[in-house]
Amino acid sequence: MTYPLMRRRRVEMLDLDTFAARARLHPELVRRLVALGLLEADRDAADRLWLAPTELVTLARIQRLRAGFSLNYAAVGLVLDLLDRIESLEAVLRRQPGRTTAHPNTPTTITHTFIGG
Repeated sequence: MTYPLMRRRRVEMLDLDTFAARARLHPELVRRLVALGLLEADRDAADRLWLAPTELVTLARIQRLRAGFSLNYAAVGLVLDLLDRIESLEAVLRRQPGRTTAHPNTPTTITHTFIGG
């Protein structure tokens, strides 16, 4: 028999209306983002949506991409996937011993500049 070394912290989930209120969005838009796979949510036995508070960060990324680059939701999903993949690859590179940067021309700090209105 195995025992966990640590207790798992339970993440407090937010119901759809609470999440939408915190995000200042209509619940139907949140429901649509879940249906498109841009936000992750769980469903209970009554088929109600429950979202982790960390999904508010994902929602902020979605909103920045839509506003900054005028992307549709399909493109936002693709960009989010690519950004997550880049982040994971950079994490692998940082863990390699003796490696200071991914490439000699890689800047030490990255700034985000949005073009447009």
